[in-house]
Amino acid sequence: MCLAIPAQIVELQEAGMARVRVGSSETYLTASMMLLPEEPRVGDYVIVHAGFALHALTPEEAEENLRALRELVEADEGCPAPF
Repeated sequence: MCLAIPAQIVELQEAGMARVRVGSSETYLTASMMLLPEEPRVGDYVIVHAGFALHALTPEEAEENLRALRELVEADEGCPAPF
């Protein structure tokens, strides 16, 4: 199963790419920002799926989504989520 995950943009790179951080973890991904309707900025939150940012989120929406994902992981595995 593939999930779209909330991530925060930490660095804008060349060719419409950005380095993003998943939650408060030390997990970083490189994602394309080319599908976003508006120009992203460092600090913005986005939903990332299959290497593409699909849309922007408010910080509150991002935290709510991360909290729900953590609860699912913890319920399934019985241990804290890594993000």
